[in-house]
Amino acid sequence: MDNKRELKTLGWIVLLFLAAFFLPIESARFNTAIAATMDLVKWYAREHVVLCLLPAFFIAGVISVFVSQGSVLKYFGANAKKWIAYTVASVSGTILAVCSCTILPLFSSIHKRGAGLGPAIAFLYSGPAINILAIILTARILGFEMGVARTIGAVVFSVVIGLSMSFIYRKEERVKREQQMNIQNPPEKRPMWQTSFHFFTLVLILVFANWGAPTKEETTGVWYFIWSNKWLITSGFTLMLGYSLIKILKIKWQWVLGSGVLIAISAFISFTLIDNMKIAPLVPMLTGIVSLSVITLLDKRDQENREWTISSWGFAKQIIPLLAVGVITAGFLLGSTHDSTSIPGVIPNNWIERLVGGNSIFSNLFASIVGAFMYFATLTEVPILQGLIASGMGKGPALSLLLAGPSLSLPNMLVIREVIGTKKTAVYVALVIFMATISGLIYGSLF
Repeated sequence: MDNKRELKTLGWIVLLFLAAFFLPIESARFNTAIAATMDLVKWYAREHVVLCLLPAFFIAGVISVFVSQGSVLKYFGANAKKWIAYTVASVSGTILAVCSCTILPLFSSIHKRGAGLGPAIAFLYSGPAINILAIILTARILGFEMGVARTIGAVVFSVVIGLSMSFIYRKEERVKREQQMNIQNPPEKRPMWQTSFHFFTLVLILVFANWGAPTKEETTGVWYFIWSNKWLITSGFTLMLGYSLIKILKIKWQWVLGSGVLIAISAFISFTLIDNMKIAPLVPMLTGIVSLSVITLLDKRDQENREWTISSWGFAKQIIPLLAVGVITAGFLLGSTHDSTSIPGVIPNNWIERLVGGNSIFSNLFASIVGAFMYFATLTEVPILQGLIASGMGKGPALSLLLAGPSLSLPNMLVIREVIGTKKTAVYVALVIFMATISGLIYGSLF
């Protein structure tokens, strides 16, 4: 008998028993935290899994299978020119418009394909941070100077944090550079423009399917027009995806046409029978994802098409369980805040509000830490901050939270740890918190 293993098992049994024995079900705060956890889990499942994560897995699969390693190494590799690597990485958010969790499959994919640690980290930070939609919303609601500060801070952060990670782990990067110098890349299977067309079609579907609602006062303008017609726009890009599947991936047109008919029927039924406009789009999106999975898995003309879906499934298996743990933990500790809902976790919201007033080192540091561990969906950080500022939050801590929050979250950290390890994740999180704190102090002293 393995005594160490048996003692470990006994320890877990005792721990679970004590947790059950002393479960504080009579505590109102505990029960409210449980309600917040369930609310956040339900909201996350409805708002992000189908429309954000599943498309992101397929985009990551494209990088993993269709984008050659040579292309990844050219722009993100350890031997790539720094100005090219960090320029591409730092502006990626203007295209992707994703949250801290949706960026993870893409980060994992380029990391596995050989991207240097610095450019990969810059990409990881910039994806959610330089979301052009969120920056515009920040400027409109929180003030022009806050929007400008967020833009400058996010771009500078992505480059500085990436360079810092590359310098700290320079020995590992040196080894990676030496290894990549000897890689002989096979010729491209198809022209780069075809792969780019397929990739960006999926990206645009992701962006427009998740286009954020305008403010209540805004009933005209480009933002409102796109939001009002986002499903028609998304449908247009879905047709482009169908073209890509037939002409670029060479999947049988009959299969693609049949999938399109199924999606159209499911969309008609769901939008006709389901009154909730947040739930109705999930049915055709799921139908499309299932159809895409089936026709690529059954395709025998090109093995890469099957590998695309298998790779996407691999990212899903790796990431979804960790995100689930992170969302549950974040909901219990910090509560559920989204749309018009605000349910406190074990840590009451009013504690946070009282601790982020003024422009002290502590208030900026505390705002950075809270922002780093909370989960912010794309665009939701702006109305949340609007409420916190109205409750007395200082402008410096507000910027600190804006620069730390959207790019980090507890679920996000758990997945990053799985990809690059505990030490690198800790260093990355510490760098984000430190720079967000300093930026908040400077901004708060100026405004």
